[in-house]
Amino acid sequence: MSVQRSGTTVPHHTSMRPRRTLATAVGTLLAVLSPLATAATAAPAPQDGDRPPRGSAHMGMGVVEHDGQGALPVPTRAVQTEGVDVSSHQGNVNWSTLWSSGVKWAFVKATEGTYYKNPYFAQQYNGSYDIGMVRGAYHFATPDTASGAAQADYFVNNGGGWSRDGKTLPGALDIEWNPYGAACYGKTQAQMVTWIRDFLNRYRARTGRDAVIYTATSWWTQCTGNYSGFGASNPLWIARYNTTPGTLPAGWGFYTMWQYTSSGPIVGDHNKFNGAYDRVVALANG
Repeated sequence: MSVQRSGTTVPHHTSMRPRRTLATAVGTLLAVLSPLATAATAAPAPQDGDRPPRGSAHMGMGVVEHDGQGALPVPTRAVQTEGVDVSSHQGNVNWSTLWSSGVKWAFVKATEGTYYKNPYFAQQYNGSYDIGMVRGAYHFATPDTASGAAQADYFVNNGGGWSRDGKTLPGALDIEWNPYGAACYGKTQAQMVTWIRDFLNRYRARTGRDAVIYTATSWWTQCTGNYSGFGASNPLWIARYNTTPGTLPAGWGFYTMWQYTSSGPIVGDHNKFNGAYDRVVALANG
C-alpha cells in the first residue's frame, strides 16, 4: 500500500491556506496504518514456503506458537500419573528408560487424514506395551481433506482400534491448529462441530468406545465456538504448557489428561493423567 504525492509545487506564500498541514499528515498516516494494525491481530495461515510436509503433524505442534510456553507445573498433593505421547519425530523410542523414569502410559500417533501412517508405529505402540505401559493410539485430524467418518475408519483400520486387555486406551482425536493452512481448516464453527461429531460417532460404532478429545481451549473456542456437547461422553486431554491447565473448554468440568510440556526428558511431550495408575487402567477397561 502506498500514498502518492501530487507533485504540485506549493508556493512559499500560503497565508491564505488553512493551517492544517500537520493534522492532515497525521490523519493520512493513521489511515495507512489502521488496516495494517487490524490485519496483525489475526493469525495468518502459513504460506506455502512455511508449511511442513503432509504427515509431519504431531500433538501440540501449534501450542507454543498460539498459547505460549510457561513454567512447568508445581507438584501438588493430587495423585497424577506421568505419561508421554510420541510420533515419527521421536523415531525408535527408548521405552525402558522412560519406564524407569516413572512414565506409566503413552499415546502413539497412528494416522493423519486418510493419507499417512506413522512408519514407527509398531516399535512405539508395541514397545510401550511390552515394557508394561498402558498405551493408546491417536489420530491427527485434517478436516479439510476427508470426512470425519472416513478418517475414523482410516484410524481404526491402521492401529487405532481398542481391545479390553487392561493395557489399551481408547483412541484419541487430536484436533487443533492446522499446520498446513488456515487454523480452522476452512470450516465454520458449526461445520467443525459436525465434522468432530461424525468422527466420534463412527469411532464408537467401530470400537464400542468413546474417543478421547485432545485439544487446546483457545483453538476449541475459536474453531467450534466453545461447543459444550461432547463433555458428557468424551474424556478431555487438554494441551497447555504452563503451571496449570487453565480454563477448560465448555462442557468439561475436569480434564482426564493434561499435556503440560513439549520439552520433557527423553521425549519432549509429557503429560499428567488426572489420577493414580489404577484410574489409567480403569479408562483402558472402559
